[in-house]
Amino acid sequence: MPADPSGQRLARWHDRLAFGGDYNPEQWPEETWHEDVRLMRAAGVNTATVGVFSWSMLEPAERVYDFGWLDRIMDLLHENGIRVVLATPTASPPPWFTLAHPEALPVTPAGVRLIHGSRDTYNPAAPAYRAAARRIARAMAERYATHPALAMWHVHNEYGTVSYGPVTDDAFRAWLQQRYGSLDVVNRTWNTAFWSQRYGRWEEIFAPQATQYLPNPGQVLDFKRFSADVLTQCLDDQVAILRETTPDIPITTNFILPTWNNYDQWAFARRIDQVSIDHYLDERGPKGEIHVAFGADLARSFNDGRPWLLMEQATSLIYDYAGGRMHVKEPGRMRRNTLQYLARGATGSLFFQWRSPQVGAEFFHSAMVPHAGPDSRIFREITELGADLAKLAELAEPPSQGPVNDHKVAIFWQADAWWAAETRSMPSSDTGFLEAVRRAHTALWNLGINADVVDPDGDLSRYDLILIPSMLAVSDAQAAAAGAYVRAGGHLVVWHFSGTTDEHLWVRPGGYTGAFAATLGIRVEEHVPLAAEDSLTLDDASECGSWSELVHLTGAEAVARYDTGAHPVIPAGSAAITRHRLGAGVAHYFSTRLADDALERHLDRIRTEAGVEPVHKAAGRGVEVLRRRAGNRDYLFLFNHTSEPISAVLTGTDVLKRQELDGPVTVAAGEAVVVREPGRTP
Repeated sequence: MPADPSGQRLARWHDRLAFGGDYNPEQWPEETWHEDVRLMRAAGVNTATVGVFSWSMLEPAERVYDFGWLDRIMDLLHENGIRVVLATPTASPPPWFTLAHPEALPVTPAGVRLIHGSRDTYNPAAPAYRAAARRIARAMAERYATHPALAMWHVHNEYGTVSYGPVTDDAFRAWLQQRYGSLDVVNRTWNTAFWSQRYGRWEEIFAPQATQYLPNPGQVLDFKRFSADVLTQCLDDQVAILRETTPDIPITTNFILPTWNNYDQWAFARRIDQVSIDHYLDERGPKGEIHVAFGADLARSFNDGRPWLLMEQATSLIYDYAGGRMHVKEPGRMRRNTLQYLARGATGSLFFQWRSPQVGAEFFHSAMVPHAGPDSRIFREITELGADLAKLAELAEPPSQGPVNDHKVAIFWQADAWWAAETRSMPSSDTGFLEAVRRAHTALWNLGINADVVDPDGDLSRYDLILIPSMLAVSDAQAAAAGAYVRAGGHLVVWHFSGTTDEHLWVRPGGYTGAFAATLGIRVEEHVPLAAEDSLTLDDASECGSWSELVHLTGAEAVARYDTGAHPVIPAGSAAITRHRLGAGVAHYFSTRLADDALERHLDRIRTEAGVEPVHKAAGRGVEVLRRRAGNRDYLFLFNHTSEPISAVLTGTDVLKRQELDGPVTVAAGEAVVVREPGRTP
């Protein structure tokens, strides 16, 4: 078996569960640093992320470096047993760079050039920015290559900036030339004969900025692919320098999940040693727990089933950006959520940030040491969490074989699917990617079924059941892979409108959902989007809405049919939900948007047929149960997210309470149990 360079680099990292957060000593006088370290030791902090937004402090003028303060804090942290995740500060260029290189400032789709004054004020396609980012990364790598505190490199921060303007136009044209080779191919791919858009010279092509009406959808999709490739190149620039200078130090970069999607997560993950995520609750109620599960499942999946790092979470706040509110987490929720992340493969928990700043753009963001100081509920909960993570230290060991969570259900995830679903002038606004994926994941969570996400271009064979909730653009190769998966014994569920176009947004002739039609045994003649206030009932009493279709059976059987009066286009009794046996497997189709309870009922039927069972009989309806592997041991995590105590049969060692269990155990509302199971090896 070939060597695993990432595993070798991460060996030292896995000697403990990471606990700590984003630390910004440059914002405080040095006398505060010693108090910080004293409090870190009291709380059990063992890891600090340093340097994320410190470019102007490290390079106050072009090629003039000041590493003295960073030297001193690195030394101080090491002397106190705290390892450092050292960030390259390239997410926030300093003011001198803005003045020297105005062409490298970001430009909006409306053509407005943004100026310095916030973070992310750069154009990732600008050569001057790329060169400056490489310089500061190399200077830091050479300075700290042998520093004993350095445990991991954190490249950039939350990649996702997209820019327009002349610099981007030039880079976009070069990307198109490399991708397509000739203008003739570009014209064919984008169908530029439509609306007199045929291009005769490369200089005629611009990034798709604000225009009179609807932009060319193929051009817009390709620009999103280009923008993602530019960000990947920015990552590559720095990874190459760090690999050359510090080959034994692992590298990460933090994904912001799940709302930012300006890069290809699978491509990023292939370039780093460990996926990291920043994840903030956006729901106060029980949906917040599902949100934690969703973010963690994405992180583990992007990391190929291996343990991953929670780079940022909030200690005390839930961010309702749409409502303009910062809600406070109730006591105990931070601990419970952290254990949820651990159950789904996290290598610990870091927070943003260590100490609340007295002023600055995020001065009311939550912190481990709040404005009230250490004599506070928040810091006491942080200290208690540190003690819990010390008890769970054995979880830091990666699995001796296999994934950290062995799930048999997966949901298709691809950046292209998200971007394609954002195409303007769609038949309905209810065909979005993220919402559809989250609804499917939520339904599984309520059923007690844990899931991964999977790359449609990757290996599908390890899963018994795969869901495709929204994937408009599907290539021939992806369609063939889905069909082969079913023929080999897999169970596939496809939602309406998926596979209607190829990867260039060309509608497949002969019927909608055409990429999957043969696998599903159906032909979709017509789609019938519904008004927001309209709803339908199927003959099995399932409520549905938003979307309906005229479906013909070409080998499939109807599981549920549209009831009387569905729509004038759709005769009563027409197939709505279908099932098609193909080879050794089965392919299912939902031609309408099922209400939550109906979606759960049909997925429960399908997962039963696929032989997929919950990890534990207690799982489902607010009781979350997962099995995590560490070394050659298995651990069962059980969370009671309900408002009442539950009873569950558990066998093994309660790792937090240090007691043996063998029989019914009462788990209080809001509590969690971590059990080391006896006699189970992967």
